[in-house]
Amino acid sequence: MEEEKMNLRLDMDVQKLETEKLRKGKNKAEGDLDSLKTDYKRLRCSIKAIGL
Repeated sequence: MEEEKMNLRLDMDVQKLETEKLRKGKNKAEGDLDSLKTDYKRLRCSIKAIGL
């Protein structure tokens, strides 16, 4: 019974770590997307400014 509880705790710890890793990846991806959007807007403004 104790061994089973220990295994369940380990499983929970692994799941928490995986969830945290996914959240960090999602946050990074969202930040990258925001950065790309900003770069795209600047590029469009530059293109308009030079008349292309």
